[in-house]
Amino acid sequence: MPPVFAHGRLRLYLLKLLDEAPRHGYEVIRLLEERFQGLYAPSAGTVYPRLAKLEAEGLVTHATEGGRKVYSITDAGRAELADRGGELADLEVEIRDSVTELAAEIRDDVRGAAGDLRREMRAAASASATRVEDESWKAAKEDLRKARQEWKEQARRAKDESRRAREEAQQARRQAKEAQERAREEVQRIAGQLQEQFARSGGVLGSLAGAWLGGAPAAGSADASAAGADEDAGRASEGVSQWAADLAATGDPARDLDRLLDRFRDEVRDAARDRGVTSAQVVEARRHLEAACGRLATTFGARS
Repeated sequence: MPPVFAHGRLRLYLLKLLDEAPRHGYEVIRLLEERFQGLYAPSAGTVYPRLAKLEAEGLVTHATEGGRKVYSITDAGRAELADRGGELADLEVEIRDSVTELAAEIRDDVRGAAGDLRREMRAAASASATRVEDESWKAAKEDLRKARQEWKEQARRAKDESRRAREEAQQARRQAKEAQERAREEVQRIAGQLQEQFARSGGVLGSLAGAWLGGAPAAGSADASAAGADEDAGRASEGVSQWAADLAATGDPARDLDRLLDRFRDEVRDAARDRGVTSAQVVEARRHLEAACGRLATTFGARS
């Protein structure tokens, strides 16, 4: 900022202020600030030394009031003001120009400071937005990474469960196949044993059948068995029975016989379960079974 007062101008203006009225140093400083509309206020280090110099030159004097010095202009001071009247008028114009210049400079400074502040605020806002955007992007990337990791983990678990299910299904199929194979082997073994027993003599088979049914064959059982065998032979000569016709031959006589015996047992058991069984019916069933065993023993004995 350029100097407000040119050389010697402040000295002249102090004389003018004291010519208006006696004043103490602080009041002089306040009046100068008012004349410059608050844009300029001289310091005490500027005003008091000049007042002391004016007093030394005999242009002002002071009196102490309330512990403060109150300065007054002397006749010599008024004489100097009169001699420099034209210079004082120029000084008033200079003060107005200085106020205008100071105001313009302050406006420029304020405008520049405001512009700098706006730029700094825009830069700060941009940096803040960038940081927020970066943080949002980082958060989004982290969420995406977690989602992908969770998806991979779920896919892995699903794959493991599917693999275990396949293994369990394969194991179950193997176990079922093994059980089926064991059952088939057991049936074949039993069928073979039955075939061997039927191949033996009818007397031995009759004794075994009687023991299984709970007693020895009755006296007329052999004759009845023989008569039943003759009847079966007669029916066989007429044609194949239609009972269990849905059981097609497998080419294995032992297995075919086993299937017929299973069908016979199932049908008898179903009939007994559906209709009920009495003690008398059990006795009658035993008699029929005994006769059937005798006839079958005769049949297989004849074939052997």
